[in-house]
Amino acid sequence: MGKKRKPVVAVVGRPNVGKSTFFNVLAGERLSIVKDTPGVTRDRIYTDVDWAGHDFTLIDTGGIEPDSKDIILSQMREQAQIAIDTADVIIFMTDLKQGLVDADNQVAIMLRKSKKPIILAVNKTDNYKKQIADVYEFYNLGLGEPYPISSAERTGLGDLLDAVIEHFPEGAEAEEPEDDSVRIAVVGKPNVGKSSIINRLIGENRVIVSDIAGTTRDAVDTHVKHNGKDYIFVDTAGLRRKNKIKEDLEHYMIVRTVGAVERSDVTVIVIDATEGVTEQDAKIAGIAHERGKGVIIAVNKWDAVEKDNHTTDNFKKKVRDTLSFMPYAEIIFISALTGQRLPKLYDTIDMVVENHAMRVQTGVLNEIMTQATVMQQPPTDKGKRLRLYYITQVSVKPPTFVIFVNDKELMHFSYTRYIENQIREAFGFKGTPLKFIIRERKDKEAGI
Repeated sequence: MGKKRKPVVAVVGRPNVGKSTFFNVLAGERLSIVKDTPGVTRDRIYTDVDWAGHDFTLIDTGGIEPDSKDIILSQMREQAQIAIDTADVIIFMTDLKQGLVDADNQVAIMLRKSKKPIILAVNKTDNYKKQIADVYEFYNLGLGEPYPISSAERTGLGDLLDAVIEHFPEGAEAEEPEDDSVRIAVVGKPNVGKSSIINRLIGENRVIVSDIAGTTRDAVDTHVKHNGKDYIFVDTAGLRRKNKIKEDLEHYMIVRTVGAVERSDVTVIVIDATEGVTEQDAKIAGIAHERGKGVIIAVNKWDAVEKDNHTTDNFKKKVRDTLSFMPYAEIIFISALTGQRLPKLYDTIDMVVENHAMRVQTGVLNEIMTQATVMQQPPTDKGKRLRLYYITQVSVKPPTFVIFVNDKELMHFSYTRYIENQIREAFGFKGTPLKFIIRERKDKEAGI
């Protein structure tokens, strides 16, 4: 069996063809009701979708500003390239009302060459019977059958999604090829030294960084053997866009990060020591946290920082404060320039991989939980006390536990975190998030 991961589906299309409406409909209430981890800033350009028992990540490659036809075309090509690099299936969205335009043809040529599965959506088809001839015109793109949809009316979406999931490998999730390699996503803002770190780790310049505007040399998988073990580094470097607004850059950065993190076991978040930890770093870290990946924070350019006895501790404190939602993350101070502590990165990766896949026996878990409840009584509400009956680990990557209780409402976030801390104290679990599912059992069921 290969490694399981969620497939990634990217949406490409010109401005105003209805990508955002489509995206928001599929994302449902998840975007309007923010239930995300405190401290994680959520960008509304990716969301998790469940269709017919298949889980996948939907990415809006967006970011096109309609200044002129030339700019639209060049930005669409770039969007298409991002989709080709990061997605398993691409939805190419067109607009029935605007009809088939030259930019659609140009992008279709690129998409066809990619050999990736392309699903052609013709949006704003509000009355298929009357508009059937107009829909047929889109066969000219050479991308196969056009799927007429109306995001606003929510029609035709089921057929479109059925076509999308047909292209997923067997089962609800994609499988990586069978091998024992650890997959590591190296992510971070532009210019923090991601490529330099990988180049140093592999000892040769395999990751090419180009300064030509619009060059995309990312999603490069680099295979490395170190001390007899196989590693695959998934790099997201290569984005150098000149004269582009900051928001645009950030949008592309997030899209690429989601694609890379989705395909990894461990995420190395690279932070620039000379800049300190920023809100952008928190956004990137949030993606890895939400996806339950093992996390290492690599503070690069540490050689360029003037130090005294407190420098390291102070920097760690700032990182912990800004990334307060992931206290489990391992922090390592490195320099790609001098090679300082880079070999230690491999050791840290090995440790995090082990913890991410660690299983704890049910008997031991219940002993820890019983002891924890004795040391700190479970909370009560209106005279009713929370009772914890049983805990068991149900899966790994990340380690996931189910706790059976008498009343879910009484199991506050803070008490769950207390139990988590007790488990971490016993087993470490450094570098990996832990997931807890709270289930209710009536006293009779619990055998009380």
